[in-house]
Amino acid sequence: MKDVGIVGLPMSGKTTLFNALTRAGIPAGGPAGKASVAAVPVPEPRVDVLADLERSRKRVYVQVRFVDVAGLSAGPKGSGLSAQGLGALREVDALAMVLPGFEGGGDPVGAAADLALELTVADLGSIASGADKAARKARAGVKEGAHEAATLARARDLLDTGTALRDARWEPEELRVLRNFSPLTLKPVLAVVNLGEDQAGEAAARAARVEEALRIPTVALPGALEAEAAELSADEASALLAEYGVKRSGLDQVVGAAWRLLDLQTFFTTGEDETRAWEVRRGATAPEAAGRIHSDLERGFIRAEVATYDDVVAAGGWDAARSKGLLRVEGKSYVVAEGDCLHVRFSV
Repeated sequence: MKDVGIVGLPMSGKTTLFNALTRAGIPAGGPAGKASVAAVPVPEPRVDVLADLERSRKRVYVQVRFVDVAGLSAGPKGSGLSAQGLGALREVDALAMVLPGFEGGGDPVGAAADLALELTVADLGSIASGADKAARKARAGVKEGAHEAATLARARDLLDTGTALRDARWEPEELRVLRNFSPLTLKPVLAVVNLGEDQAGEAAARAARVEEALRIPTVALPGALEAEAAELSADEASALLAEYGVKRSGLDQVVGAAWRLLDLQTFFTTGEDETRAWEVRRGATAPEAAGRIHSDLERGFIRAEVATYDDVVAAGGWDAARSKGLLRVEGKSYVVAEGDCLHVRFSV
């Protein structure tokens, strides 16, 4: 399961977005520093198609967990995040910056700059402290102390100039040092522009303009309208959003952007017992994908029977795809593709 942290300045609508994505019903302006956490299934209609074909007794979707931390406020005195809030955000895989784009909400690009400053200040405090300790270790002749000190000193200097750590090039051994501090500015980031419901038709254009200015993946959606839709049934929600010209739900858009940001793809296992979606990094081999199902499958991997989702659907199911010769037998070097259906053979 991947975690996406939601950050935003006061009145940006970040908790509204959190509720829209998770149906959690968290009141805005909750206790400062407290993290609200909710896991939701990733929209995946291909699971339903496969499950119907196989008459699967169970359908399982990939889950994504959203983390909303209160207490972020821009200002010259440093980060408005509590230690608890910072700790929650440092554990996430990616950050979603909620930027006000509704009438009277201010400039989303300016809000992004303020947010970036807050996250940079938060990182600077921990990295600078670590750099001082590493320098003392280096002077004492501690093994690898010099390398750690040099890495953290460079990171501190970058942060001191307002440069996010993700914008610099790092060697693998340097990244290992940095990840001990879980820097917020090293995490991949996307922007979510929060629009008013009367601006829903402008979403694509607004997202494009902000993405061009910030040079990070950006989606735009009417947060309050999405939150209202989240309280309705699926059919009612779709009808409401359609009235305003919204074709894809906010959850679908945000998760899609996060998946691309994290370079993830989806593969499937399907059968009478269960049809299930799994996420795996793009470029993963068949044994690595098998390991997402269970560690024993990766450890004892022999081979995988593979068919594309389209081939399974066109054939009318997994067994039909087999009878039509559409299954391929792949070994350990096979690189899993988006939408692959896998059946893993293993022995432990």
